[in-house]
Amino acid sequence: MLDAKAAAHALTLQFLTWVEERPRTYGEAMDRWRTSCPRLSIWEDAFVERLVQLENRAGTPRDACPLTLTRRGRSLLGRR
Repeated sequence: MLDAKAAAHALTLQFLTWVEERPRTYGEAMDRWRTSCPRLSIWEDAFVERLVQLENRAGTPRDACPLTLTRRGRSLLGRR
């Protein structure tokens, strides 16, 4: 059985893989990965750890802004 840290890491990898699969937006990520469980803050943790970034574009609503992996996020995926 996975401990909490290993489970969170596995979900983080799943989230990064999801982002990498095709272009995603902030709105899509919020709909798909939002959680009310403070122990599974995968979405928030990925931002804090600088694994993903939001590309803010002038005049574009936040929900439509692209979400991309950072170099650090791509590197973490490569280490699987």
